[in-house]
Parts: sequence; structure tokens; C-alpha cells
Amino acid sequence: MTTTSQHGPDTNASVVVARDRDGNVAILSADFPQYGGEYLFLPGGRQEPGESDEECARRELAEEAGVTAARWRHLGTYAISLNGPARLALYLAEGLTVGQQQLTETEADFKLMWWPLDDAIKAAQEGHFLLPGGPLALLLAARII
Repeated sequence: MTTTSQHGPDTNASVVVARDRDGNVAILSADFPQYGGEYLFLPGGRQEPGESDEECARRELAEEAGVTAARWRHLGTYAISLNGPARLALYLAEGLTVGQQQLTETEADFKLMWWPLDDAIKAAQEGHFLLPGGPLALLLAARII
């Protein structure tokens, strides 16, 4: 969920369901006081200039979760809103290698957890995700796993 001043509302983004060999998925949490508390989300964020959707997904997964993946599957690309051209690309990443998170100053409070996919979907159903891209990616990934 990296955000910097160079990212505007017309910038594409990517979100990743990173699934380990035990079937657990990388879930991040952080406090969002402007929305009333702590929320869950998947690794992802806005594209840097010149990045493709998948390059963005790979970078965000490495930064926010400290994870690289051997296998990538595109789950779909969707408009972020009806008011602009920005699109959100969703990915499933498997064959994971876990390392250190590379968090920016604005991401310093991101907590990484590994949850069973079904528990993550239940949390989405209960409203624990702030943004809609994560729940959609989880549901799409569950359909093909």
C-alpha cells in the first residue's frame, strides 16, 4: 500500500495474494485512525513510473512482506473507480521465499501475519479489510486453488 507524492488518483496499482506451501496467505495489518482503527490488507500499492502491473506486484510483495515468488498468476484487472482511468491488477503468488520486510517510513507499523486462506476470507466477510481489492483477490484466488 505504498503511497508517495508521485502517485495520483490516475496511477494503476497491484495487490497480491501470496500463498505459502501450507496454504497460508500473507496478511498485513496497520492502524488507520482516519478510518477508526486497525484494518487488514494484502501486499500491494501504486505503480512506480515505468512499472508494469506485475513488476509493481513483485516490488510491493518484496517491500511489504519481504517475500519473493517463483510462480505468478494474474487474477484479473479492474477499474479502481468510475471517475478515472486507474486500474487494479490482482495476482496470486506461490513458490515463496520469505526474507525481511523492506518498509518505508510510512509503512513502519505494518505487521505481517500468515493466515489460512479461509480465515482471511472470513475476516473480509466480517469487514476487517479497509480496501476492496484484497477481499476480491482472496475470493478469486480461492476459486482456482
